[in-house]
Amino acid sequence: MNRMKTREDYGRRIARIIDYIYDHLDEDLTTEKLAEIACFSPHHWHRIYRSTTGETAAEAIRRLRLHRAAGDLANSDLPIKDVAARATYGSVAAFNRAFHASFGLPPATYRSNGLFPQAPKPKHYDGAALMFDIEIKTVPALRLAAVKHKGDYMKIGKAFEKLAIHAGLKGWFAYGVRMVGVYHDDPAQVPQADLRADAGIVLAPDLSITDDDVAHEVILPAGRTAVLRFKGPYAEMEGAYKWLFGSWLAQSGEEVADRPSYEEYLNDPSQVAPAELLTDIYLPLK
Repeated sequence: MNRMKTREDYGRRIARIIDYIYDHLDEDLTTEKLAEIACFSPHHWHRIYRSTTGETAAEAIRRLRLHRAAGDLANSDLPIKDVAARATYGSVAAFNRAFHASFGLPPATYRSNGLFPQAPKPKHYDGAALMFDIEIKTVPALRLAAVKHKGDYMKIGKAFEKLAIHAGLKGWFAYGVRMVGVYHDDPAQVPQADLRADAGIVLAPDLSITDDDVAHEVILPAGRTAVLRFKGPYAEMEGAYKWLFGSWLAQSGEEVADRPSYEEYLNDPSQVAPAELLTDIYLPLK
């Protein structure tokens, strides 16, 4: 019992570090400050963090700052020098080197090209708009243990990391890992601060999350669904959604059902390069 309480306490303290990192990416995140936030020894907290999350805090901070920078490049007109400063790089040259090392090409090329040259294009490309293959199938109902997220969808990673720590303590990963994001609002219609989402893990049928103090249950109903597989960084997925709703849906003769869209993440952004990330986008149909 004491060992379990210690693990839960460590999990809560690591979650405090994750919260602080996500909420203070613009600041100087020193090891001393992070150790203080979690009430860990400055000499040993690095090992505890890495053993819990699978990466060092420095690796996580760098990955998250570059992830946000990719979003700035793909979805805004913010000058590259300002993107570099927001990512806390002291010069554009230093930012260029770091971005190139992570994403495989410099920021200016990334902004102008969108999808990576080294990543395979979708099967059809007409010179104006990317076109993806869509598979329509009947999917079973899914039951999720989920952590709520409110605000910028690009920041849902914080909820997923908190969920991963909690799921590890609960032993849910022993049943397999299927990570699912459920997005309840349209970012084009709802103010960013009010966007609602759930970061979830698919539960085995015999698992219960009654009275859980971190996760809640989310049921995704069964039904006909259009599935689009996207390969590339999360920052660029908005283009796939625009094509799915703006081009494919209008030409398909299908109608959207009154069920939430969701995404399933098929690999881990802390383990693979952004160009290799795979995401299945699920659009419910009538």
